[in-house]
Amino acid sequence: MTQGERRTPARRTVLGAAGATVLGASTALAAGTGTAQAVGQDRTPGRGHGYRSLPVPTVIGHRGASGYRPEHTLGSYRHALDLGAHVVEQDLVPTRDGHLVCRHENDITGTTDVADHPEFASRRTTKTVDGVALTGWFTEDFTLAELKTLRAKERIPGTRQENTLYDGRWTVPTFEEVLRWAEEEGRRRGREIWLHVETKHPSYFRSLGLGLEEPLAKLLRRYGRHRANSPVFLQSFEPSSIQRLAKLVDAPGVVLLSGASSRPWDFVEAGDPRTVADLVTPEGLAWIASYAQGIGPTLDLVIPKDASGRLGTPTTLVRDAHAEGLILHPYTHRNENTFLPADFRKGTDPTAYGDAFGALKRYLETGIDGIFSDNPDTALLAAADLAARD
Repeated sequence: MTQGERRTPARRTVLGAAGATVLGASTALAAGTGTAQAVGQDRTPGRGHGYRSLPVPTVIGHRGASGYRPEHTLGSYRHALDLGAHVVEQDLVPTRDGHLVCRHENDITGTTDVADHPEFASRRTTKTVDGVALTGWFTEDFTLAELKTLRAKERIPGTRQENTLYDGRWTVPTFEEVLRWAEEEGRRRGREIWLHVETKHPSYFRSLGLGLEEPLAKLLRRYGRHRANSPVFLQSFEPSSIQRLAKLVDAPGVVLLSGASSRPWDFVEAGDPRTVADLVTPEGLAWIASYAQGIGPTLDLVIPKDASGRLGTPTTLVRDAHAEGLILHPYTHRNENTFLPADFRKGTDPTAYGDAFGALKRYLETGIDGIFSDNPDTALLAAADLAARD
């Protein structure tokens, strides 16, 4: 069966129901079930059948529902499910005593209240992570017990002022807590809860004796998410991390791809001259397909912007990746003007919502298999619009 043949039935039969459910979300939420439960009862996404059974396009809650709640908190993850996200993302970094916790970066200065804790003032330091000098507080300098005394907060309060309402409500979750949470949510909602798990700065942490892949694989095995049809994706910007994970577990791997001129940090350390531009050629994609099942390119690799920041002509990346059997989960859709292409911004306030649906229409029409979104409800409605036109 071709990639196109796999996509079409899922889009027509699944997303029409998804869009109708999202539109009726207030009724479902009032009943205490949540949008995701109502949707899941109809289409049972991923129930033991692997990632090909997910709706296409798959909507991935980026760091949860980070457009509405402080990122990488149980509150953000739960809200993503309530809004209908098919998959919820976690980024993993380690503590000093080797526990994996969910933070977008190991620098927790902007995502916790660590600066308000005088007992940790001496921990503030400058480090070089993947060639970039950073000053702040870092997870690898805290034990899990110490980290648990902190509270999470909104990372970009200037853009998302309303999210600051939830500052201090949640702690930093461990990945094992998320796995237990996913089991509980799965029982409550009557469906498997899909996770999209990223290893952050794996070469950097391995150099500190805090390798990410082995403890991650151990946890996946403990919770039965290590198989090829398990409801989990494993992702990294470092191809060697996905290669290492592929030797430890059978769960599907996704290689993340940044700007075309950039180089994965493990390539830099290994002296590999290839750039992302080399990896998105047919030859580079064939190499990725030898150990991974998908790619997570920046949206600019799917549709580049011109000098004015407006969307241009789509590249051949979707076609070329599908030819190698790879799925595409590009990142990241956000509703605010500051994050949208210039031709989809409205007004002059960078924090106001622009024409998010217009931008999503352009991206989804390329045939991508999914999209990371800070606003999963918006992405779901855009996907339902696309299904209605098919």
